[in-house]
Amino acid sequence: MASKMTLRMQLLVLQALIVFLVTLATGIVAGAFQEQALREAYKDRMQAVAQSIAALPAVLAAFDDVEPSTAIQPIAEVIREASDLAYVVVANEEGIRYSHPNPDRIGETVSTDPSIPLSGEVYVGTQTGTLGTSWRVKVPIRDDHDEVIGTASVGILESELNEEFTSNLAWLISAMLAAAVLGVFGSAWVTSVIRRRIYRLEPHQIAALVKNQETTLHGLSEGVITVDDEGRITLVNDAAARFLDRDAAELDGSPAGDVLGEELTTVLREGESAGRPVIVGSHVLVARSTGSEGEDGGIGATLLLRDHTELHDVVRRVEAADAIIAFRQRFGIPKGLSAETLDRVSAALAARPGASATEIGADLDISRVSARRYLEHLASSGRAVRALDYATKGRPGTRYRMNGTI
Repeated sequence: MASKMTLRMQLLVLQALIVFLVTLATGIVAGAFQEQALREAYKDRMQAVAQSIAALPAVLAAFDDVEPSTAIQPIAEVIREASDLAYVVVANEEGIRYSHPNPDRIGETVSTDPSIPLSGEVYVGTQTGTLGTSWRVKVPIRDDHDEVIGTASVGILESELNEEFTSNLAWLISAMLAAAVLGVFGSAWVTSVIRRRIYRLEPHQIAALVKNQETTLHGLSEGVITVDDEGRITLVNDAAARFLDRDAAELDGSPAGDVLGEELTTVLREGESAGRPVIVGSHVLVARSTGSEGEDGGIGATLLLRDHTELHDVVRRVEAADAIIAFRQRFGIPKGLSAETLDRVSAALAARPGASATEIGADLDISRVSARRYLEHLASSGRAVRALDYATKGRPGTRYRMNGTI
């Protein structure tokens, strides 16, 4: 499915997915921190309330009364309502309650283990009591002699804690949604920027360009040199480096005017579509340029170099051979003819004026074609003349006689 999607859609989907995952992970972590902070805030509040109750002189004095709950219950309820807690329970060292949100529970034994606060330690945790599961703090109550005479337990129901946490999540979820929306818009913008930077090409087009680049750099026999607007070489293939007798890596990024030489730089600046012969070292090159000099002095062009060294050598050899053949035809015996046979043909023609190639061949016992070659050579060199014979049937024949023979 991904291969059928455009690059723009792939980038947008991938970035949106990343934004979603990061936002979700951040939201989960933030939610965890939020819950922890909420619990820590309640713990500090409950611990402060419990310790303040345990240190109240009125509470401590009430422990000596016949009915401690008469004095302690009103105090505990006022503190509970003021602190917005679920309960404030004061109990003696035997676990008998002196206060409770439900007055019917006063005088009963506490429903959870009081051993930790009775041992002088502070307990913080979640337990299930008569009101339900709650997040609670238990502290010891000490008399004037620092002896533990009871416990003070305060807490908030887990259901209320969760409800408050859920209500606090509204702004967090809103922030996450806003971040996700901004992230998607940002992803769309980044995708647009990337697409412009790569000229809106699709992956298969980029792959084709890379393959073409590799072919250009390493597979072409024609040299390719690309120069930017600042006159620096941005691309040079192996063939061009070989023509210049330099290393390709060394040429890359170098000023074109310093490494190409005057002739190639001129072609590069002026532009040449037809091709201009240029001699570079031992190479005879035909240089073509696709660009021209800019207003700011930059070049910004592509130089194409084709090696014509071997072709130039072949042309020179052919021209030399043609000159030799022309010279021999003009002043000597053409290639394939022998002087001895030529003399025999000349003598036979002198003895038989107006003879045809067939007759000369028969007289000398050579083929008609060979006799004709020798007779044509004598005629082209001026030693014999041709004459058409209309006495033959069909196409006129050719007869030869030595020049000056009557």
